[in-house]
Amino acid sequence: MTPLQLAAWTWKIPRRGRGFWFSLAIDVLWPVVVLFVRLRVRGRHHVPGNGGVVLAFNHLSNADAVAAVVFALLSNRVPRVLAKASLWRLPLVGRVMRSGGHIPVERGTVKAAEALKPAVEALREGRCVMAFPEGTFTNDPDGWPMKGKSGVARMALEARVPVVPVAEWGTQDLLPRGSVLPRLLPRKRIEVVAGAPVDLSDLYDRELTAEVLDEATSRVMDAITTMLSGIRSARSGSRGA
Repeated sequence: MTPLQLAAWTWKIPRRGRGFWFSLAIDVLWPVVVLFVRLRVRGRHHVPGNGGVVLAFNHLSNADAVAAVVFALLSNRVPRVLAKASLWRLPLVGRVMRSGGHIPVERGTVKAAEALKPAVEALREGRCVMAFPEGTFTNDPDGWPMKGKSGVARMALEARVPVVPVAEWGTQDLLPRGSVLPRLLPRKRIEVVAGAPVDLSDLYDRELTAEVLDEATSRVMDAITTMLSGIRSARSGSRGA
């Protein structure tokens, strides 16, 4: 999208259900994305316009959440985000998270599974839930997705909703791991590409054993990796042309 095209979307993206502070955060960050990011978004047609859906993203940078929210809004969905619970304890960020109805996850504890209950409820209510199945930044030196955790698979199977795999690339250049401030100049190129929903229907009526959850998780992560491979191959080809 050109800056003008992205700016034009300012008045088209959904506002209902965003909450005051979440909406304010979007309104503040949207111009930053318009001015300082060369954003390319593809595959929005794979996101259903209504009904419960999980958007599952790879995880490279703290900038991923911003790009992912932008993608969801451009797909005409207001996302509920699964995120680390420590964000709720930060004064301003906590207000944004509570306002948006986002879902805290106590990572690395038995309480992590408890976050899935409100997520499943949100999905059954027809909400769009956004998650990063890896649970943290990938530790792969080349930026490829790691093995995912089972949360996304469990809530999708319990709610019986589609999982749309989405790959992001370029966010690590905008906000490298360990950096506090984004590197705005020169403008960074970020790509967000969604694929067709992952078919988990054959697993709906099976007991949610570790084997079933691993199978569903593998399908989701394989789909995300395939989308990311397409982005990176295209970039390599364009540099070599």
